[in-house]
Amino acid sequence: MKSRTCSLFNQHLSLLGFLTRYQCNLVKDLLVDMDNRFNEVFPFFVPLHPECRVIDIFPSCFSFHLFSKQKDNSFITCIQQLDNLAIKSSSIFLHALVITDASIKNNITTSISYMHIHNKPITKTLHYAVNVMSTEAELFAIRCGINQATSHNVVLKIIVVTNSILAAKKIFDPISHPYQIHASSILKELQTFFLHHQENLIEFWECSSHYNWALHKAVDKKTKSFNPIPLFPCKMSWDLSKKTNVTTLQTSGK
Repeated sequence: MKSRTCSLFNQHLSLLGFLTRYQCNLVKDLLVDMDNRFNEVFPFFVPLHPECRVIDIFPSCFSFHLFSKQKDNSFITCIQQLDNLAIKSSSIFLHALVITDASIKNNITTSISYMHIHNKPITKTLHYAVNVMSTEAELFAIRCGINQATSHNVVLKIIVVTNSILAAKKIFDPISHPYQIHASSILKELQTFFLHHQENLIEFWECSSHYNWALHKAVDKKTKSFNPIPLFPCKMSWDLSKKTNVTTLQTSGK
């Protein structure tokens, strides 16, 4: 009696034998029996494997540029460097300047990214979702921008300007976190991007919203002026491969 009780106690609650027929009918995906050790279910996020390869093989292909908030002239320095960055990237067709932002209004999160490439229309990617944390929205905006930039084979350098540099660092964070589905997708694209040409680079630049830098201010204004009405009171699916809930607009470079 005691041994039988211990045996039941050691079994995982996700064992398929615990599911009712009704529960089994609700599940449409492939079931993994948690009690079967040969399924190799490990306590880590498997899609993070490409991250190790990106960090180890391409350590000099990505960098972060932060501004010290303790210095009195940090605001002026930030604006000047971002202005120079924008002017330089706009004159070199090999560079793609990506500016991202996200905002939350009435429990609806709006993510947006603008991509500037020399002598090409501005590409805007707009997306909204319900019940999404701001960090996830920021990371998804970065993901959209990188996805658009890497689709141009002529681009050798991607410059991402964001007001959430901490979200960008999540891409290369090996510690388990809730945003790994986006991090893994970005890493796979970056790995392909770095392998395409040995000189390919990506830079992440910090731009706080209160700096009111002209280009980022325009993107921030766009996110806050958008008032979507959700069709369903639930979190929407984000899938770049299917372009779900993502609208890409080709506009003039105004």
